[in-house]
This record gives sequence, C-alpha cells and structure tokens, in this order.
Amino acid sequence: MERSLRAARVATYVYFVLYGTLLGTWVVHIPAIEERVGIGHAALGGLLVVLGLGAFIGMQVAGPLTDRLGTRVVVPAGGVLCGATLVLPGVADDPWTLAGALLVFGLCNGCLDVSMNAHAVHVEKAYGRPVMSGFHATFSVGGVLAALAGAGAASAGLNPAAAMAAMGAVGVVIALASARALLPAAPAVEGPGSAEETGTSPAAEPGGTTGRVWLLAVLALMAMLCEGAAHDWSVLHMKDVLGAPAGTAAFAYGTFAATMTIGRLLADRFVTRFGSLAILRHGAATAAVGITLVALGPWMWAAFTGWALFGLGLSGCVPQLFSAAGHADPSAAGANVSRVAGLGYVGMLAGPAVIGWLTQLVALNHAFVLLTLLCVATAVGARVLRTESDRARRREMAAGLH
Repeated sequence: MERSLRAARVATYVYFVLYGTLLGTWVVHIPAIEERVGIGHAALGGLLVVLGLGAFIGMQVAGPLTDRLGTRVVVPAGGVLCGATLVLPGVADDPWTLAGALLVFGLCNGCLDVSMNAHAVHVEKAYGRPVMSGFHATFSVGGVLAALAGAGAASAGLNPAAAMAAMGAVGVVIALASARALLPAAPAVEGPGSAEETGTSPAAEPGGTTGRVWLLAVLALMAMLCEGAAHDWSVLHMKDVLGAPAGTAAFAYGTFAATMTIGRLLADRFVTRFGSLAILRHGAATAAVGITLVALGPWMWAAFTGWALFGLGLSGCVPQLFSAAGHADPSAAGANVSRVAGLGYVGMLAGPAVIGWLTQLVALNHAFVLLTLLCVATAVGARVLRTESDRARRREMAAGLH
C-alpha cells in the first residue's frame, strides 16, 4: 500500500506539471496567435474571458462526474482532452474560430483542474498529513517548462500550430501513462494521523457542509482575485507609478511568482506543525502588509519587498481552501472542490478587471488598497478552517490560565 500511495503522489505531481505545461504553452504562443488571427489587445481580452468561461463550465461538470466515476477515470480523461485540444487555438484563423477553440480548450482545462485537485485531496487523506501545497507548487514548474519549450520551438522555426500539436501529443501520452498509478477511490475512513488531526479538515459547525464549502469558495474568490491582480498589474505598477525601466519592472511579477512558488514548496511543513487555519490567517495578513507596502511605498525597493511579501503570504492560502473543501465530505470531494475552484477562478479573472475599473477613479497604487481589504477579510474568515484539534488546544490553553 505504501508503494502504491507513493506512486499515486508522484502521478499527482505529474498531472499538476502537465496542466501547467499545457496551459503555459498556450500562454507563450499568445502573441504569435494574436498576430496570425489579426486581433488587438482589447479583442484578446474578450477572448480570454471565453477561455475562463469554458474553464468554469468544465469545473462544474467535472466535479460531480469525478465523484461518480472516480478520479482514476476523470483525471487522465481530462489530461488527454487538454492535450488533444491544445492545438485548436494554434490552427484558428479568425476571431470566431479562436473563440470556439478557447471555449473547448478552457472546458477541458477546467475538467483536469478540478479532477486532479480532487485526487490530490484523496492522496492527502491517505497520507494523513498535508501535501496539497506541494502539488500546487509544481504547477509553476509546468509554466517554466512551457516557456523553455516555447523558446526552443521558436529557435527551431516551428509555427504555433506545430509546436502546440507536438506538446499536446506529448501531453496525451503522459496523461495515459500516468493513469495506472492514480488511486482507484477516496480512502473510506480516517485513521490516526488523519486530515482532521493534521489541521486540513474544518470542524463541523452550524450551517452544515454546504454552507461551509460556499464560505471557503468566497475566501478562494478573494484570494485568487488578489493573485489575478498581481499577474496583470505588478509590472505596470513598477513602470507607470514608480518609473522603473521595462527590464526592471518585469522583475516585479518575477518576485511575486518566485516567493509564491517557494512558499508553496514549504507550506505543507508549516501546515503540519501549525495547522491550516494559522497558514491561511497569517498568510493573508502577510499578504495584506505586502500589498499595502506596494500601494503606499514611494520607492522601488519597497515595492519589490511588498510584492515578495504578497506572493509569500498568498502562497499557502488557496491550497488550504481546496484541501478543506475536499475533506469536508470525502464522498463529494469533486463537487465541493469544483465549487471552490470555480468561484476562485471567477476571482482570478475578475481581479485585473476590477483594478482596471478602479484606476478610472484613483491612481493605480491606491487601487491596490482594495487588495489589502480583501486580504484582511480572508484573514478574518480563516476561522472556517478551525478543527477540533484547534479547539482542544484552545481549551487546554484556557485551562492552563486558570
């Protein structure tokens, strides 16, 4: 059992890297596809919303389907579909066919996203200790691989369609080859060292599981809205507000992404020691300090420090929310993860737009104060992750004071 569980964990890492690589392959070819189809930035923005819509639909479909058919079926199917449809944006020759291609590709991405996170929850449950953040960290590794592959394809003179078809074919093979190592079903019971004891499962509270999952989804929306804003506005803030050269400004997002990746690689150890509630609460508070420093600091070093703290603070937030949703009801892990991931994805898409709208009223750096408020609200709402072991520690501490 231990050997098969280790293999399932490795396979989960593979699917997270695969997802990041396939999605990243589309991203690195966006400029060439934009030029080929003959659209501007404004039209591209609308088409990216279509991609997000497809992903959201795919998440809502894949959640219940994963609970019904099992992750061993849906995860590789999602990987195969993602690989097979990756080429579609590369062969689109007008805005309408590109919109259709992105809708289909987004739908397949949503299926893989939710199903592999549901499987990650099953692996974490079987391990009896937090491992979710490590899976999310490897998604970023996929993005790096996509960038390297894109650079190699460009040097070899491959057009986007050929490069995306090749990467998609590799993705199909990897998705099929890794399927056998996946767990056949969720662990039926929790034993010693279970998710409850490691602080990844919220305690039962009035309002039931459904209400708790939707609260987790709202927290995911706020956290991922902050992530989305950093993706699109960090570089522009350094360039337009602080007057940094283009080369220097690019490091703003690099700093955010680097600390987020490092934080996710380390987060599981801290969750094991301190619990998921502490990671979400203190992480969101750290992110609030970081983005406030960005919003109010007049110096570039302060902005870089702020983006670093923002990425580090947010790094452990979303994995804890996904994990808690999956553990809330193991028999409906897929459906619950789809709710949290779906609403979180809405936040990721909305973040750049919301900040853009606010810049019509206030300066860009002052618009970031909204992100501070969202981080504070997330820290306050972290109590939804409180476990029975947390309550026991609080009772022990209270008893020791008397």
